[in-house]
Amino acid sequence: MEQEVNWTTAFLQEYKHGIGIFADKMPEVAHHFNEFSESCFKEGELSKKQKQLMALGISIVAQDEYCMVYHTKGCVDQGASEQEVMEACGVAAAFGGGAALSQAVTLVQDAYTDLSKTKH
Repeated sequence: MEQEVNWTTAFLQEYKHGIGIFADKMPEVAHHFNEFSESCFKEGELSKKQKQLMALGISIVAQDEYCMVYHTKGCVDQGASEQEVMEACGVAAAFGGGAALSQAVTLVQDAYTDLSKTKH
C-alpha cells in the first residue's frame, strides 16, 4: 500500500537528497557543517524549541524556502504551538516586511498544517 506524501514531506525529501549529493562530493565539509549545526541546536540556556523558532524567523527574513520548511518541522518536532510559530513569523515580518510576511502566511502556515497532521 502506497503512503500519501504531502508537499511538505516531498519538499524535505528533495532537500535531504541534495544534502546527500553534496555530502558525497564534499564529505569533510558536510561532516564539519553538520557537526557545527548540531552543536548550535543543542539544548543550552535557550531551549531547542526557542532555537528552532529563532531559525525559522531568520530563514523567513533570508527568504530561504528550504530552511523555512525545515525549521517549521523543527518547531513542530520541539512542540511549538501554532501561536508560537505565528509569533516568530510576526517578528520576522517586523524585520523583513511584506516579503517575509508573504512567506509566513503561505509557506510556513501550510507546512505547519501538514507537519502537525503527520505528527499525530
